[in-house]
Amino acid sequence: MGAYKQFLASDIIVAPLEVNKEFTFIGASQFTGSNVNIDRYLGKNIINSLFVPASDPKTGQVTSQFQRLVYDSIKQLYYSNYQTSVYGDPVSRPILVPGRDAEGDRYIGSLSNQAYDNYLQSNLTYPRFFPTSSDSIIGVISIPNYLFGDYIQPNSFILQTENGNFTDDGEGNIISGSEIVGNILYPHGIITLTGNERIYSSASNAASLPGAVYASATYAANIYGSSIPANSVINNWTSSLINAITSSNITCSFSSSYTIYETQYKCTIRENEFNSTLNPSAMLGSYNTGSLSGILSDNVTGSYFDPYITTIGLYDEQQNLLAIGKLAQPLPSSPTTDTTILINLDR
Repeated sequence: MGAYKQFLASDIIVAPLEVNKEFTFIGASQFTGSNVNIDRYLGKNIINSLFVPASDPKTGQVTSQFQRLVYDSIKQLYYSNYQTSVYGDPVSRPILVPGRDAEGDRYIGSLSNQAYDNYLQSNLTYPRFFPTSSDSIIGVISIPNYLFGDYIQPNSFILQTENGNFTDDGEGNIISGSEIVGNILYPHGIITLTGNERIYSSASNAASLPGAVYASATYAANIYGSSIPANSVINNWTSSLINAITSSNITCSFSSSYTIYETQYKCTIRENEFNSTLNPSAMLGSYNTGSLSGILSDNVTGSYFDPYITTIGLYDEQQNLLAIGKLAQPLPSSPTTDTTILINLDR
């Protein structure tokens, strides 16, 4: 037997709470465990056919995908606006001016805008480089959402490889050394490694940057002071990218972010409520025969017999018990002041 009291809207408060958890995986074997499955892919720009032949190279540490499809998918989703410029491809669009003249609305002029939503992570202007030449390769790291939750916490991603480290800058860019060499999509759990298009004037400047290409002053047929042909461009990026995707000697760490919602129920007991027991054994009559009078027995009506609250149940509109809250210790029901009990539920 229980006593019911309906909640008001003001008695229920739902508050979001963001929680974070850090993960670190050392060695490729941890990436493919039963509870991890962080996958790494190589994407390749194969342009010799409109279709995917069965002989196309595949990639993937956990699941197998065609390298061509990995390249095309990343290009379509995240780099559609960055094919002619690392700062975005402008698209001219007319502007609608309501009531421009007596004839009504008119489209006039043009507006530079982007044609696709490439999931930009910041309102700051950062370059996005995507290689488009034949047989260009990119790297993709895919973290499952049960690990990163709602999104990867900015400034938390670190990929350590034999050829250097890759970190995110909190604005959606992947940094190696001092260069932007890719992007991270925090709410998608996707990290792309695409390199960059910087040309350096000396090998010494570029050697420490995995994403760098360089050329130098020439002497006769070779780059000055070396045996490298003068018309060649040295690319240190390819080996670093392949190592990051295929090597077993790597470490990946990041922090997840997940929002849980805490519901608080405010149970207010007025001074004139619940001041007597509802236990059937305390009433006159017989519980077994159903002849309870609803009148309390004389032995429980004294001033020293006050009910104590030990449990609060939450019910739906059909009076089905949904949750039970237990108090740490019995709480006497006050006949002189209101009593408020707070119940918090996380989900």
